[in-house]
Amino acid sequence: MNFKTEIETLIGARYPILYLITSEEMRVQKTVVEIARKRQKKVFEWSYSTGIVPAGTSIQSQKSRSAVTKDPLIALDQVIEQVEPAIFIFKDLHPFLTKTNFAVVRKLKEIALHLKNSFKTIVLISPTMEIPIELDKEITVLNYPLPSREELSELLDVIIADVQQFKEVRIDLDDAGRERLLQAALGLTMGEAENVFAKIIVKDQRLTGDDVSEVFAEKQQIIRKSGLLEYCATDEDFSRVGGLTVLKDWLKKRAMAFSSEAQAFGLPPPKGILLLGVQGCGKSLCAKAVSNLWQLPLLRFDMGRMFGSFIGSSEENVRRAICVAESVAPAILWVDEIDKAFAGSQGSGVTDGGTTARVFGTFLTWLSEKAAPVFVVATANDISQLPPELLRKGRLDEIFFVDLPSPEERAEILHIHLIKRGRDATKFDLPALVVASSNFSGAEIEEAINSALYDAFYAHTEVTTEHILTSLAETVPLARTMDEQIGNLRNWAEGRARNASTARTPPSAGD
Repeated sequence: MNFKTEIETLIGARYPILYLITSEEMRVQKTVVEIARKRQKKVFEWSYSTGIVPAGTSIQSQKSRSAVTKDPLIALDQVIEQVEPAIFIFKDLHPFLTKTNFAVVRKLKEIALHLKNSFKTIVLISPTMEIPIELDKEITVLNYPLPSREELSELLDVIIADVQQFKEVRIDLDDAGRERLLQAALGLTMGEAENVFAKIIVKDQRLTGDDVSEVFAEKQQIIRKSGLLEYCATDEDFSRVGGLTVLKDWLKKRAMAFSSEAQAFGLPPPKGILLLGVQGCGKSLCAKAVSNLWQLPLLRFDMGRMFGSFIGSSEENVRRAICVAESVAPAILWVDEIDKAFAGSQGSGVTDGGTTARVFGTFLTWLSEKAAPVFVVATANDISQLPPELLRKGRLDEIFFVDLPSPEERAEILHIHLIKRGRDATKFDLPALVVASSNFSGAEIEEAINSALYDAFYAHTEVTTEHILTSLAETVPLARTMDEQIGNLRNWAEGRARNASTARTPPSAGD
C-alpha cells in the first residue's frame, strides 16, 4: 500500500484526526486535494496567518479570508459548523497542543468524537510531533515519506522540459548520469531537489551526471542545521589506500548496491562493516574513500555530541541523529572508535545511571531494524571494549581485521605518499625502505616521510632515501610498545573476522 492509498483508507474509515509529520506542506496538500476530489469532498486549509480558507487560496488573496478564524478555537468551531463532507488541513497547529493551551486541546478532543460520526476529517501537518496525552487515542500519526526516485525523476523531466527552450543551457544526461544524479538527490524534499537542480543549471549552464557534488552540498546544509552529525567532505579515494585488497574488493562489489538495478535484481542494501585493527593502519581513511567510491555523502557520528545533561536527552539525541542520517539517505554513517564511544556500557548502571547502556541499546536496535539505505562504517582499536551484542550477525554485514601492512603493502604505501608529495618514487630505494619500516603502520610511514621532508628542507637539499631511512630509524613504532595488545588482537581476530588484506583459504575436500 502506497502512502496516498493509506491516507485515503484512513479518511474513508472515518479516522477523525490524522497527524502527518513533514515539512512538505505543498506535497501533502496536493495529495489530500486529489483524495478529496476523488471522494467528492471540499478541502479547507488553516494557518495562524490566514485563518480558514479554501485549499489553494493564494497568499495575496484577501477575498476568502476571515480574520477571526486565525484563532484556533474559532477555526475548530468552523469545522463543527461545516455540514458538507470536507477535509480540514491545519498547518503548524502543534504550538497550540501544549499544556498551556488546554482549551484548544479539549476542543480538539470533543471534535474528534464528533467527527467519528461525520464525513469530515482533520489533517494536521507539522515538521515535529507534539501530541498531548489527552489526544493520544484520538490522533493517528503518520510520517510522510520523502520523494521517491520516481517522483524525483518526474521533477527532473519537468525541469529539463522547462530549460530546453534556452539554447545556452546544455543537458548532457545519459542513463548512467541520470541514475547518479537521482540517487544523490534521494533524501531531499521536493523543494530542496528542485532548488539544487535549478542551482546546477544556473551555475554551470548545464546539467550532467557529474554534478552530484552540488547535490551533496545541499545535503550538507541539512546536516549542518541538525547540529548532531558532521558532514565530511573528502577527496580521498582507494588509489591513496595501500594494500587492503580484500576490503577494497568487497566494497567495490557493492558500489552499485543502492541503485534501482540492484533493487530490481533483488539485492538488499548493505548494512555496514566493522573495521577492527591496529591504530594508524587506514581504517578511517577507508571510511572516507568509500564515500568517493560509492558517490554517497559521508556523515560522522560523534558520540560525544549525543550525551546531554538532562535525563533522556542522550537517547533522544541519538534518535534525532539517526533520523537526520535517514533523511539524507542513501548515505554512509561513519562511527569512529566505536569501542571508546560505548566503553563501559555493561557497567553503565553504576557509573552513569544507565545512560550509556540506553544510548547503546538505541543504536543497536536501529542497526538491527533499519530499513533506510544508511551504510554504517564503524572503526575500533580495542576489542576488549566492544560489547558482544555489536558483533552479532545481522547488525553488520562483515567484520574486517586490519593488520599492520605486509612488505608488499608497505612498498605501495611508500609509493603513494612519495607521489602525493610530488616526488618520483622510482628515484628512491623502496626495497631498503620496506625493510627499514618493518612493523610500521601506514600512518607511521607517512609521518616518517613528512619528517624526512622537514629535515631535507632545513638542510636546503632534496629529500633522499637516506633522509627517510634516518627518520624511520628514529621512530619507535607502536607495534613495539604495544606488542602484547596487538598479539591479543590478532589472536581474537583469527576465525572471528576477515583479514582485510588476505583472502580466506577455501577448505579442502577433506575438511
